Amino acid sequence: MSRRLLFLLPLMTLALMTGFFAWSLLAGRDPASIGSVMIGRPAPRLDLPALTPGEPPLGDAMLRTGKPVLVNFFASWCAPCLAEHPLFMRLRDREGATIIGVAWKNKREDAIQWLKRLGDPFKAAGLDLDGKTGLDWGLSGVPETYAIDGNGIVRLHFRGPITERDLNDSILPFLKGTK
Repeated sequence: MSRRLLFLLPLMTLALMTGFFAWSLLAGRDPASIGSVMIGRPAPRLDLPALTPGEPPLGDAMLRTGKPVLVNFFASWCAPCLAEHPLFMRLRDREGATIIGVAWKNKREDAIQWLKRLGDPFKAAGLDLDGKTGLDWGLSGVPETYAIDGNGIVRLHFRGPITERDLNDSILPFLKGTK
């Protein structure tokens, strides 16, 4: 009897693990829905050189203007960044949104050329070449966007590219002060 149990124990363990993994994959949970520890806290320090030489550096004062600000971490090599870019152009043009860009782990010239080709939605853009600022902000990759209220508090965080739904359901109400 104990030999038979010894033989069945690995099979039962394998069946249990298979069931757990199947449940994890099929449960319909969205990894992007994981909450951010940044929500409700002051935005981390922003002190970066300007993306475009000769422009003023990015600083904390840009996050505490009394008006909402979006901070978008992007890169020219990032395909999802390309997908969300038209939405940022629309936010700037139609809504007058203040958007600050941070070129994350991107070569300066590549990021500048990318913005020249696609249009520049950013009021100001900085260069986070070594990625340290991204780490301070809790960045897990690009693109990521943070909505900062006029007092410099992080109110919304979007991992991955923003979508039309994000724009209509969260970002526009936030910018208009209803969220």
